[in-house]
Amino acid sequence: MTFKVIIPARYDSSRLPGKPLIEIAGIPMIIHVARKARLSGAEEVIVATDDRRIQDEVEKHNFEAVLTSKHHLSGSDRILEVATTKSWDSDTIIINVQGDEPMMDPQLINELHEQMIKTKATFITAATKFDHFDNFSNPNNVKVVINNLSNALYFSRSMIPNANTFNDEIFDTNNSFHHLGIYGYRLSTLKEFCNLKKSNLEIIERLEQLRALDNGITIKVFLYNGKPFKGVDTLEDLIEIKKLFSS
Repeated sequence: MTFKVIIPARYDSSRLPGKPLIEIAGIPMIIHVARKARLSGAEEVIVATDDRRIQDEVEKHNFEAVLTSKHHLSGSDRILEVATTKSWDSDTIIINVQGDEPMMDPQLINELHEQMIKTKATFITAATKFDHFDNFSNPNNVKVVINNLSNALYFSRSMIPNANTFNDEIFDTNNSFHHLGIYGYRLSTLKEFCNLKKSNLEIIERLEQLRALDNGITIKVFLYNGKPFKGVDTLEDLIEIKKLFSS
């Protein structure tokens, strides 16, 4: 069974305006992401954007871009608009790849799709082990706790479970995992999710996926063997990633 990759990319960013078009090693960030997605074996790779400048740049590099509303509150809503415009079947598998992750592993995208088929999941994400306590304690790195069925119990920016038991010498990596910002869904589940109101936990944690858990939607968590890859949220992230590409 094939799958689609949609990359939501909005122009406005409070910290890095025009972020998708920022060049890394002479190539716009969004193109790096699209190239990684194409290597995953996806049937289609589409950039969903709210800005004509991003659309023009994407098409110049021979990728498809769909212009979407500027009023969407999340990338999930933007993806749903594309899927609706395309009149895809409700059983279609869509992988949501963030537009600010030029270090994305194409194999992870493919493995996420395979896990959806294998486990019959309708909503899936990925996580990996934390490699250092500093990364675990960083609130910018989202944590996820899973149950024995590899389903998410909770996501948080705080150290979970029971942060008081952890320090830089006592660090258990088997109970809390580093959530990676990639999602897969059947279109029918994406529609269900986007039609729900924001939940209180979602607002408190600033984590959209908690809306699903609050409403009884199961999120399968695939444990990825690779290292966490850095996204571009700040100028410091951008500088670090530019160094990685130059090396």
